[in-house]
Amino acid sequence: MAKHGKKYVEAAKLIDSEATYEPLEAVELVKKAATAKFDETVEAAVRLGVDPRKQDQAVRGVVVLPHGTGKTQRVLVFAKGEKAKEAEAAGADFVGDQDMINKIQQGWFEFDVCVATPDMMSEVGKLGRLLGGKGLMPNPKAGTVTFDVAKAVQEIKAGKIEYRLDKAGQIHAPIGKVSFDAAQLNENLKALIDALNRAKPAAAKGVYLKGIAVSSTMGPSARVNTTVYR
Repeated sequence: MAKHGKKYVEAAKLIDSEATYEPLEAVELVKKAATAKFDETVEAAVRLGVDPRKQDQAVRGVVVLPHGTGKTQRVLVFAKGEKAKEAEAAGADFVGDQDMINKIQQGWFEFDVCVATPDMMSEVGKLGRLLGGKGLMPNPKAGTVTFDVAKAVQEIKAGKIEYRLDKAGQIHAPIGKVSFDAAQLNENLKALIDALNRAKPAAAKGVYLKGIAVSSTMGPSARVNTTVYR
């Protein structure tokens, strides 16, 4: 078993690890149990009743959190001409085409999300190893390969996150910061779970939402009652 420091041990006493809490109470407890000196991220871990090995049970998508993530995303857009101008007007932090590709090939990664117009993907695809290894490759399913670059940039800036099933059949996603009000965290959590329910694969059988837990970066987790979302 992993050893925890005194602060964590004290914080863990606030949360009953065997109990399940109503969503609002769970995020309130996570806020109380956060003891780090920085503004910790609050994350949701959702265990789904799907088989991650089967393609027809893959769960992946995007959702715009109503209160954002608390993190300002630096957006890079690969686009030319009018689309480049649209991206700049929408608030993209970096816009370019071959110049940006060259910059990344030289080791530059001062951005958090990549968006590309479809006509740029033949060139952006050459960055597959560099971007793919960091989870930064633009993807149509995530809405980051599109001609509507203005909408893509605005949504990312507003708090759009991507979720994806891992090999253990779980989804991990940020739902805000400890500094958020409990109500804001609760509404962000609901938006995420609602999106996962909409993304339920037709091939999934039995109980879909098997477990939900919320925790802060350095703090203990609280289990959430899943029945309120079914």
